[in-house]
Amino acid sequence: MLDLARDLIAEEMASFGAARRASDRLAAWRALERAHIVAQPYFGLHLASHWTMLSYALRERDFKEAGGQCLRLALVPLGAITGRLPTGNTGRSNVSAFRPMPIPQDLLARMDDQS
Repeated sequence: MLDLARDLIAEEMASFGAARRASDRLAAWRALERAHIVAQPYFGLHLASHWTMLSYALRERDFKEAGGQCLRLALVPLGAITGRLPTGNTGRSNVSAFRPMPIPQDLLARMDDQS
């Protein structure tokens, strides 16, 4: 599963890079959210997803989002230790860090194919 997660994250990061170069903020954030959903069960990948979100928020001068990402970076170890990670959560500051959310069907299908 870890190899699949890395592959899916790499695809989303490629989408993020393309969207960022095209100045498409919505598509860039969507790709980062999808990468976060896949990364969440894996401590290092989860931390990296929030670090990338923080970096992008700062680049875009979105200080509210950057603050939310700092909080989430602090919460990742606690979630990993307690095993309480809200499945499907997009990782953005516009949703509760504790709220489970549905996993997009296309991601779920790809993840289920390999389990």
